[in-house]
Amino acid sequence: MNGKQLQLFPTAQFDTTYQPNHRSGTFVDNIKLPVHRWFRYSAGFSAQWVESILKDWQLDESSTILDPFAGGATTLLAADKCGIPSIGIEAHPFVARIAQSKLLWHSSQSDFIARAKTVQETALKLNDVAIDDYPELIKKCFSPQNIHQLTKLKIAYSATADNRPASDLTWLAITAILRPTASAKTAQWQYILPNQNKTNVAEPFAAFQSQINMMQRDMVWMQNESSANLSKIISGDARNCAKIASNTIDAVIASPPYANNYDYADATRLEMSFWGEVQSWKDLHESVRKHLIVSCSQHAAKDQIELAEILTRPELEPIRQEITSACYQLATERESHGGKKHYHTMIAAYFADMAKVWISLRRVCKSDAKICWVVGDSAPYGVYIPVDKWLGELAIAAGFKSYDYTKLRDRNTKWKNRKHRVPLQEGILWISG
Repeated sequence: MNGKQLQLFPTAQFDTTYQPNHRSGTFVDNIKLPVHRWFRYSAGFSAQWVESILKDWQLDESSTILDPFAGGATTLLAADKCGIPSIGIEAHPFVARIAQSKLLWHSSQSDFIARAKTVQETALKLNDVAIDDYPELIKKCFSPQNIHQLTKLKIAYSATADNRPASDLTWLAITAILRPTASAKTAQWQYILPNQNKTNVAEPFAAFQSQINMMQRDMVWMQNESSANLSKIISGDARNCAKIASNTIDAVIASPPYANNYDYADATRLEMSFWGEVQSWKDLHESVRKHLIVSCSQHAAKDQIELAEILTRPELEPIRQEITSACYQLATERESHGGKKHYHTMIAAYFADMAKVWISLRRVCKSDAKICWVVGDSAPYGVYIPVDKWLGELAIAAGFKSYDYTKLRDRNTKWKNRKHRVPLQEGILWISG
């Protein structure tokens, strides 16, 4: 550990000035922000943009904010900083735990440091540990030396694990250092690439110490910025918002899954494999994917979705003609592609699921509620899907009054190997009352 010790730090200074920009719909602006940076979740957006929206809407401590796709708790942490109560729903169980751990920023710093120090000292005293039980992904992604050190931290943590905040924060610290200590590259969309090595690999004990120190500094800063934790995370389903009372939500700020074939279940496979929650890629469906909004072809294929049946569902009535045409076009197009991906059923199931989300939001939102979603359009196999338009029309059908759209940035501009050249964009869908 280079002779260094975990310690309490004074308040740090952070630049929190912000002007909305083309990155507002991405996590880029959060990478250096306290607490948000504890774990980077790929499906993120700017916390400072959320703060600007809360101020523009003049919300206060009497309001309640909802993020039905809470992810890494971006909206909830921004609401905490502004002193506004908030609720987050997250269907991915592992991501929900990460979000819940981030929301413990208000906990005792000294308890956290003491627990981390105990784990650190216990791990250093352990002799050789067995690593044979790890899934193959872990063995491919880490050097034997780093696996041994990480395993020692894991064993030391498990020996003292309980339901106290200090324990959950220590779990998050270990989880957060997995990618920096992996020899395998991590793509910017957070998939792991076990066959490609990187040169800058952190040593686990040093990374753990650095992560704990950084988290403690952030706790000092956040506790000075906000007097209380006013947020809570629900591990649940946005399609029913089951644990939220009717007519209680003043505003919704979120970024739903994009219908662009990104497998959100796979985003944390490295971490889940390390903690023993999955043994292989196949385990992801039962553990995670089946609980999520359908947004990737793997999900649609695994669930064996019937296109004709789903297109007759009443919640799709407002867009039935357009979506039917697009889905059958995709059904024909897939036959000329080697992978024959289930984009046709994925798109149908995605909008059927999102229609249910709008219906559940109409129940929990007040009559004058304001909603903004960061959304991105889609073009599987080159067939354009007007996501903002169809989501807006489904919102109106669910009982909301109006919708509008503001473009943030162009997408699909970096990948020159794409077989289609359909211009895509990301923007904000605004829904009123």
